[in-house]
Amino acid sequence: QLQLVESGGGLVQPGGSLRLSCAASGFTLGNYGIGWFRQVPGEEREGVSSICGGTAYYAHFVKGRFTISRDNSKNTVYLQMNSLEPEDTAVYYCAADPRCRGSLWYGDYASWGQGTRVTVSS
Repeated sequence: QLQLVESGGGLVQPGGSLRLSCAASGFTLGNYGIGWFRQVPGEEREGVSSICGGTAYYAHFVKGRFTISRDNSKNTVYLQMNSLEPEDTAVYYCAADPRCRGSLWYGDYASWGQGTRVTVSS
């Protein structure tokens, strides 16, 4: 059974950093596109970053601050988040796209984790 589990969220001050992890089981993560999304109450889930093969994609509002990477030996994708801002506060989700499109649209993703909460506040 395909499963994704996010971890690494928490409370951080503005300007701080966090590294989120997305651990996969039941499938080989390297064969899929993996996306990171975030959502705040009342708003639509928005794409943050995705990776397909060796190519990474970023939403404009995180370019230069966030870095997506993958460790195939651990079947895990990471999202390194630096220079965090209060506007980055959200629940962050990872998701898998079997077609590996490098998309930042949530509708292209079939399998989702349960999310990890990130709060940026002083």
